[in-house]
Amino acid sequence: MNNSTNIQIKEQTLEAAYHCWLQYNKLDSSIEEHYQTYCETLVFLDHSQIIQAAKEELVQGITSMIHPPSVHAVPLEKPSIVLATYENNQLKDYGINTTVLDHLQEDSYLIQTITYKNHHTIAIIGKQDKGVLYGAFHLLRLMQMRENLNELAIIENPSNQIRMINHWDNMDGSIERGYSGDSIFYKDYEFIHDIKRIKDYARLLSSIGINSLSINNVNVHKVETNLITKEMLPSVAEIADIMRCYGITTYLSVNYASTIEIGNLPTADPLDKDVQQWWIEKTKEIYQHIPDFGGFIVKADSEHRPGPFTYNRTHADGANMLAKALEPFGGLVFWRCFVYNCLQDWRDRKTDRARAAYDHFKPLDGEFMDNVILQIKNGPMDFQVREPVSPLFGALQNTNHVLEFQVAQEYTGQQKDLCFLVPQWKEVLDFDTHAKGEGTTIKSIVDGSQFDLTYSGITAVSNIGNDMNWTGNTLAQANFFGYGRLIWNTDLTSEEIANEWVRITFGHDDEVVSTITKMLLHSWEIYENYTAPLGVGWMINPGHHYGPNIEGYEYSLWGTYHFSDCFGTGVNRTIKDGTGYTSQYYPENTSLYDSIETCPDNLLLFFHHVPYRHQLKSGKTVIQHIYDTHFLGVEQVQDMIQKWKQLEQNIDSYRYKNVLDRFNMQLENAIEWRDCINTYFFRHSGIQDEHSRLIY
Repeated sequence: MNNSTNIQIKEQTLEAAYHCWLQYNKLDSSIEEHYQTYCETLVFLDHSQIIQAAKEELVQGITSMIHPPSVHAVPLEKPSIVLATYENNQLKDYGINTTVLDHLQEDSYLIQTITYKNHHTIAIIGKQDKGVLYGAFHLLRLMQMRENLNELAIIENPSNQIRMINHWDNMDGSIERGYSGDSIFYKDYEFIHDIKRIKDYARLLSSIGINSLSINNVNVHKVETNLITKEMLPSVAEIADIMRCYGITTYLSVNYASTIEIGNLPTADPLDKDVQQWWIEKTKEIYQHIPDFGGFIVKADSEHRPGPFTYNRTHADGANMLAKALEPFGGLVFWRCFVYNCLQDWRDRKTDRARAAYDHFKPLDGEFMDNVILQIKNGPMDFQVREPVSPLFGALQNTNHVLEFQVAQEYTGQQKDLCFLVPQWKEVLDFDTHAKGEGTTIKSIVDGSQFDLTYSGITAVSNIGNDMNWTGNTLAQANFFGYGRLIWNTDLTSEEIANEWVRITFGHDDEVVSTITKMLLHSWEIYENYTAPLGVGWMINPGHHYGPNIEGYEYSLWGTYHFSDCFGTGVNRTIKDGTGYTSQYYPENTSLYDSIETCPDNLLLFFHHVPYRHQLKSGKTVIQHIYDTHFLGVEQVQDMIQKWKQLEQNIDSYRYKNVLDRFNMQLENAIEWRDCINTYFFRHSGIQDEHSRLIY
């Protein structure tokens, strides 16, 4: 093999990593013949920037998989793929019943196989042009999956109105909680202007249905405060121009104290007339640059960020002040509910970080303007490997709100360790709050069907950076893909999403598909096995949050404790003699969690302080469960490594080595967790492992 061939192969393997699930590999002859019938001709009956993006994607995908199609703007009496919005008059000739889209969301679409002038035709009909684009990606995904196209009858209506990604990118190029290289937007306090990469990112987002994007860190520092100034807005507009073509609305995180930092005012009091007027004028200026600007993301009075508390005002006062400035333009305020006392005394057992979001925001329910959306983390703490669902869901019935996930694996392996989070998110979405009786699930709240709210949906912290494969660990692409697919359709199973991602990313080799799919589906359980047990959480190194440090936060100001001593472990959050956190749920869940007899084992230490010899429902004692799971977790990682090595001949060299390197890091991490956790609890409890394994 000569050097030029080696270079070509290397470029091909890097391209496979870069293109993620949009690879559009050449089809084998058996399925190619089936698709050729439809793919000779594309007919676009409507025109817009977004439909132009759909055209480019279909031409690129079909050309790569089969051959270049011809493109036309009028109906043809030949086999074709026809794309249009549902009110296009020319659709009458095709005999398609587009009225099914009348009452669906604006992003909905149908894909239908029809016969037109005696020729097989596939129609992609969008409620609006965004629906056409989503339908185009759906058809390409079907072709990547080698699905039969002869009898398609698909109607897609997204589960959630808002489907958002939040970037935590800083203008120096770093990403807070970023594990995939540096920012694709910024470097050295300047915009990068990498148009191709940003466009490819927009394609990835749109292909999984993401329709909203904030492009900077919620912790808005000095330079980033200037993103809303006339000097920087043209560069923000450049990004927004690209995103707009893919149906994505651009948002900015803003510094609540901007009036002081860049406005030359002495105050940021939301009731001050000069402050209100400054934001009105600033908002007008933003919309002059970006006419479809989405609005602001705000982290206020949290972790030393400025906010209305300084002026004895409420969160509603602060959010509504910004909302009034945005209201004439249709803009939104996403106001984060991650607010708690981060200057606690560890001796104080009544102050409970888990209570904070509910205590702050439940009393304000109904006081926010219609264009304010509260952004609530999935759990009451901070994206732990296991914690209960935030009781704010179901408690807020008169305030717009969205659910916040974290695709970046801050506490779940940081994209070194494999941890497919879709099963965790499914558990959250399926959780029954009982807010309006049985069946009031989280997904039925955030999709807007339970309460009469103007805005609802789901957002998440991004996990991408400028690494060649976007996510550091190639397998972490599954979380990026899975997040988008799940919030588009919350009824999809973890198995369906995992299988789909593996097939369109790694191909259709049965061993590859089976092996990687199983790895993904078991990885959350495996990660939990060798890390923090039974819902206790927070046994991690302070600051960077990777690797074990059992008492790292135990005596800190942040309020995250497990109270382990020689008698037992866990946090008492009961009503009778604990922090009372369990009272924040509806009665059915309060009684479930408040009783040690009914509390689920996997959350036992989150809600109760128990003796080490307390018997779990599994029949094991708490201490033996800790020993067993931590030994098991290491064995499971070793097993994944062996199974991955068996795939070496079936996966390109770049992605094979990339994942193997991460698995080796994961094994080191799992061993360290096992030995630290087991030793810590052995020394505290003095109780021997029943199986006499080595504990230091």
